[in-house]
Order: sequence, then structure tokens, then C-alpha cells
Amino acid sequence: VAANVLALVGITAGTFYQKRFGGQVDMRAGNAVQFGAAALVTAPIALAAGEEPIRWTAVFAFAVGWSVVVLSLGAVSLLYYLIRRGSAARVSSLIYLTPPTTAVMAYAVFGETLTPLALLGMALAVAGVAVVYARRS
Repeated sequence: VAANVLALVGITAGTFYQKRFGGQVDMRAGNAVQFGAAALVTAPIALAAGEEPIRWTAVFAFAVGWSVVVLSLGAVSLLYYLIRRGSAARVSSLIYLTPPTTAVMAYAVFGETLTPLALLGMALAVAGVAVVYARRS
């Protein structure tokens, strides 16, 4: 839980920082800097922790391509675009839609079960984001 809270605080602080100081940065340059910095931190950890060689299959290659193009480049570019166009608080609130969206996708693609408690949590997250977007800035 602490790691999740720390991650949420980090992404929120980063969004506010980006809105205040990085609004004019080219999205491609911003992506390159962010992914480069992340690679410097995570590559040594991945190399030290890796135990088995990667077995490249078509499914694995598709998953990696999807993760790189859509989930990384696309999502971060969309985040930059939204930060430029709107308030940082509104953009930050969209992070709360990630778990419900993922749960619905897992239900649709993998047949995961959505329990009443999970549905309640999703409804609360969606309602919270709706409240943020209903307020005038």
C-alpha cells in the first residue's frame, strides 16, 4: 500500500511540475528524457534480477510492442497533451480511472470476475473523477 501511495504522490507531483515548468517542452523530447531517465534506473535492476533469457514469440512481441507504442509512448504523449490543454488537478484525477479501466478490460478479454466490492470501488473512482471534472476551474 505504501508503494502505491508513493507512486500516486509521485505521478501527481510530476503532473503539477510538468504543468508549471514543462508546458512548452516538445512532447517527443519530453518522452525521450523521461524514458531515458527511467531506463537508467530500471535497466541495472532488470539486468541484476533477470534469470531466464527472453523467448521471443509472436504473442510476446505483440505484447512488448503494445506496451511500448500504446501504453508508453501513446499514454505519456496523451498525458502531456492533456496537461497543456487543461488543469493539472483534472489530469491527475484521471489516474484514478486506470484500475477500473483495467478491471473492465480484464473482464472483457480474460473473463475475470468483477465482484460487488470491485464494482463499488470502480463506481467510487468514476464518481470521484466526475466530481473533479464537474467543478469549474
